[in-house]
Amino acid sequence: MRSGMSRRFSVVAGALALAAIPCAALAQGEVQIPAADSGDTAWILISSALVLMMTMPGLTLFYGGLVRAKNFLAVLVQVGAIAAAASLLWVICGYTLAFGDASNGWLGAGNAWMLINLSEVREGTTVPESAFALFQMTFAAITPALMAGAWVDRARFGWVVAFCALWGLVVYAPVAHWVWGGGWLSTVMGTKDFAGGIVVHTTAGVSALVAAALIGKRQGFPRSLMLPHSPSLTMAGAALLWVGWFGFNGGSAMTASDDAASAIINTHLAACVAALVWILIERFKVGKPTSVGFATGAVAGLATVTPAAGFVSPGAAILLGMIASSVCFPMIQLIKQKLEIDDSLDVFAVHGVGGMTGSILLAVFMSPWFGGVGYDDGVTMAGQFAGQLVGVGVVAIWSAVASAVLAVGISVLLPMRVSEDEEREGLDIGSHGERAWEFD
Repeated sequence: MRSGMSRRFSVVAGALALAAIPCAALAQGEVQIPAADSGDTAWILISSALVLMMTMPGLTLFYGGLVRAKNFLAVLVQVGAIAAAASLLWVICGYTLAFGDASNGWLGAGNAWMLINLSEVREGTTVPESAFALFQMTFAAITPALMAGAWVDRARFGWVVAFCALWGLVVYAPVAHWVWGGGWLSTVMGTKDFAGGIVVHTTAGVSALVAAALIGKRQGFPRSLMLPHSPSLTMAGAALLWVGWFGFNGGSAMTASDDAASAIINTHLAACVAALVWILIERFKVGKPTSVGFATGAVAGLATVTPAAGFVSPGAAILLGMIASSVCFPMIQLIKQKLEIDDSLDVFAVHGVGGMTGSILLAVFMSPWFGGVGYDDGVTMAGQFAGQLVGVGVVAIWSAVASAVLAVGISVLLPMRVSEDEEREGLDIGSHGERAWEFD
């Protein structure tokens, strides 16, 4: 009896064990979707707000203080309208062009139009894809807005908005995909860009120089002095940019960790050194250190350290800050005095040259010899240097050619410049019918 019961028990137990095998195999084969980390997500949301603060009000005050009083409001409206248009287009189609599924190496797939079908967690991060898209939207907004400094005092408002809107889709989104979205520059060439030295500063700087050359000089340039009407506003704007840059570079770590802290430390150090070196150069060149020089130097340091912020040591960041001012200061003189291109607020000389310099030098400073994070397996300093050169060169050429075609093409329907009378009267009245300041 007991023997029969034992046999029946063994049969039942064996059957249950066999039935459990497919279930176990299924459980092992399931793809585990990682849950978003609340701390990392909160940091990305905060960083998004900091980057938007860089644009409005940081960039508007920085640029606004540098122009003459009769064009102050025009700068604020241009930057605001550019950021608004870029944000809308980013949600509609820009994000999927830049960060949609990587298929051909050139553009993202159209799987995320209007931000549909976003993943619960962005691949390679611990944050929701919606938070990632938001963070990247603030980059897409500030990048074309940087270019506004090149054509202040004479650009027609309609042309500005149309050019920058299309530029975000034709220039910015593809480059973002090539470098950050799994495109060919990162996967084939090994090009690195921590937070935008190539994607943001090279594209905006080169495109701004092309636009400034095409739109022509301001009346009186370079014979007449066109002094900033409010250096105090410029200093305030630079301070907001400086603080916001913590989110720009620190947020690019995509995690609230040591990586973010290191990037922020490097960002701050480079800005400090570059600002001090700039006013030291001014002391010897023009006799006095100026507030505008301090602000410009800080921005040059911030732009230069951006591509390298998460890859290098604090000592290397200090060196990058010194190099930033040493390179960008003379570039302003070259562009305006030698070449006589009226890049009014030095977008190319500061952002473009700074971003390209940092993007190339990160190949050196990321070496463990300089306390950097080191190279990927099988990559040497020479190999990384080549990858950075190719990345900067290709992006600069694409930005220049595409911007020239866009600028001229749009001008067929919307002229680039205001009339001579409007330029003399000022764009505040000529383009917007308002005055920034009313004095009795």
